[in-house]
Amino acid sequence: MIAESVKPAEAGPSSPEGASILIQKAAVLGAGTMGSRIAAHLANAGLQVVLLDIPTEGTARSAVAAQALEALKKSKPAAFYDPSFATRITIGNFDDDLALLRDCAWVLEAVTENLAIKKALLERVAPHLKPDAILTTNTSGLSIASIVASIPEHLRRRCFGVHFFNPPRYMRLAEIIATPETERAAVEAVAHFADLRLGKEVVFARDTPNFIANRIGVFIMLEAVRLMQAEDLTIEEVDALTGTAIGWPRTGTFRLADLVGLDVLAHVAQNFPRSHSGAEEMSLPPFVKTMLERRWLGDKTRQGFYKKEKDVEGKEVRLVLDWKTLEYRPASRPKLPVLEMAKNAEQLPDRLTQILSGNVKKDNAARFHWRLLSGLWNYAADCLLEIADEPQSIDRAMRAGFNWEMGPFQLWDAAGVRGTVERMQAAGEPVSPHVQALLAAGADSWYRNHGRECFNLASGAYEPIAEAAGIARIAKFKASNGVVRKNAGASLVDLGEGVACLELHSKKDAIGEDIVRMVTETLRPESDAVRNFSAFVISGDADNFSVGANLMQLLLSIQEEEWDDIDLAVRAFQGMTSAIKFCPRPVVVAPYGFCFGGGAEIALHAARVQAHAELYIGLVETGVGLLPGGGGCKEMTLHAVNAAASVREGGRSESVELLETLRRNFETVAMAKVSTSAVEGRRLGFLSESDGITMNRERLLTDAKDLARDMAHAGYAPPAPRTDIPAPGQNMLATLKLGVHMMRQGEYISDHDAKVGNWVAHVLCGGNITPGTLVSEQYLLDLEREAFLSLCGQKKTQERIAFTLKSGKPLRN
Repeated sequence: MIAESVKPAEAGPSSPEGASILIQKAAVLGAGTMGSRIAAHLANAGLQVVLLDIPTEGTARSAVAAQALEALKKSKPAAFYDPSFATRITIGNFDDDLALLRDCAWVLEAVTENLAIKKALLERVAPHLKPDAILTTNTSGLSIASIVASIPEHLRRRCFGVHFFNPPRYMRLAEIIATPETERAAVEAVAHFADLRLGKEVVFARDTPNFIANRIGVFIMLEAVRLMQAEDLTIEEVDALTGTAIGWPRTGTFRLADLVGLDVLAHVAQNFPRSHSGAEEMSLPPFVKTMLERRWLGDKTRQGFYKKEKDVEGKEVRLVLDWKTLEYRPASRPKLPVLEMAKNAEQLPDRLTQILSGNVKKDNAARFHWRLLSGLWNYAADCLLEIADEPQSIDRAMRAGFNWEMGPFQLWDAAGVRGTVERMQAAGEPVSPHVQALLAAGADSWYRNHGRECFNLASGAYEPIAEAAGIARIAKFKASNGVVRKNAGASLVDLGEGVACLELHSKKDAIGEDIVRMVTETLRPESDAVRNFSAFVISGDADNFSVGANLMQLLLSIQEEEWDDIDLAVRAFQGMTSAIKFCPRPVVVAPYGFCFGGGAEIALHAARVQAHAELYIGLVETGVGLLPGGGGCKEMTLHAVNAAASVREGGRSESVELLETLRRNFETVAMAKVSTSAVEGRRLGFLSESDGITMNRERLLTDAKDLARDMAHAGYAPPAPRTDIPAPGQNMLATLKLGVHMMRQGEYISDHDAKVGNWVAHVLCGGNITPGTLVSEQYLLDLEREAFLSLCGQKKTQERIAFTLKSGKPLRN
């Protein structure tokens, strides 16, 4: 067991003890890929950060760190929430700048995975740290006790392991590995900060080789390679079998290996313990060793299990490695009966049932799945008590670290523990003693009571799973409070304390008539919901908030020339966003992931927005040849008008401010700009300065609920529909249209893009009217609807919608 004095309680990440230690400045030792990106994410969290690496000869002695910082500014995906955050990082080197560590509350070592180098560096920096500094080491699996063994005793008490996953901004897992000497308060402080400020799923791991996620994840990747050879499958077949069909990322096994780097995986494999069981002997197959010798390491060397080349016509072609010949050939999409059978099942447990019912005697793909999953279950069970105290820690680590939909024990429950064990026994296959102990105790699953309790091997009984305060998804409230009302696209859920949530849960996250109806009926002033609740949140539990309006429904209506139906649908959508804006109760929208088109329009009409930091928001309608028709253009005009009015007392010209803001908003809409973070979303005008940003996705709902409740308690009064909006008018319309004309003349845009751009300009400016003419919000909505319907009738728009539905990408022509 992890010593109770060392390991925080499960609710530790948000504990008062952890919050009592203030972390305002940090340092990262090592400016490599991992270290520099950790520094960037600490800057995202608002810290001032010192980034140090080895010195170089000459005058630019901190060139290594300087080059790393420049690379961060250009990295894809973006390391910073906003490019300006790079100014929060101060660079230096280990020889000249260790004095910069003196005022750092948290110092993170992240140099190369070499025990001797890590030990030597910690010994070197120890004298330069302030007495109460926290020192952590980032390693994918080296012994923490060995790394910290040589530093002074007083510092060892505040030193432990924190394992980030790359890239640290996007990967949710942070494994914390304490030693028997580690002070609880130091662990609590970092766990608290990682949870609330870095947005991490914090999992406490034992100081064993590769900790939790890499121990399980790399084992199953190497097992997939072994089974591929045994079952004579191809690399792309294994990637299909180990992808979304079983709830793992679509990268599968080998595409993931290319992303991570074959050298990294080889290093982790070498670190596996050799002490027991044949399954532990995780040696690399000969063809992988040859790839390492040839430096075919994956994306970092532009060649691994896959690579891209251009054909004779200059088109990019993806090639895949033939593991038998080590030659590349064009990749193909595998057609496997076991996957065809399972693809119609939407839920993972149903897919799993279909997959495991395959004929293992005749179908090598079905046999691969059974051997892979049964091997995973037994290995994870064997590792229990060695790498973690309980199954839920392993499941959480795999969900957050490898982006699995379910952890191994959840997967086993979904497949049926007793039935699969009986199948293993009937086939003469090994069965982990730990699962035998579970069954011997009269239990049939690792979890029970809707996942609220988990079987504990040490006690031989089910125990409640402690929940950190503030961690919640809508499903939790649906289970405890029930659903007030629902339809296929949305549900009204009681969150308690007088707050209700409108959960969006449509298929593929699109906004259709069912969502429009539910939101409008719920938020109208005379509704039962408005009488019974004091505030509302609009959010969801899916991967994305919304990808926008249902384009398939729209395309069918266009093809049938049902113009009156389209007109009514647009009016209804505008009615929904107006209901959000003018609801007598505060409506807080909590967007996350993709928030496109109509989803962005929902957010723009909220009383307040509480966004997840990883928010990709944009009015993207121009990408399919349309413009925002649900009030998005109207709100962008209002933002520009309000910005101009706000400078009235500052001496700056209102007309200049209006033109500059309107031009920025025009570019945002016409170019279908999408933010790469909530911070950038604020800069693009989708969020205001008063809107909140939550770093941890699991805390978003609670933060939104608290905001809505507090607004209601403060005596919220809704805005009144405006009738006094001074229209930008014909002068600014001419300026924007001139810009469109110049873009077309330069052949940067097509004729249809120009037509769309001119319509956007027309709506944003309030039409071709005298500047300053007072118009209403309804007038602007009518302009939106007119423009939307006009563009629906264009052949190019129909082609773009059809192309987008087929490919998932906008067509530019």
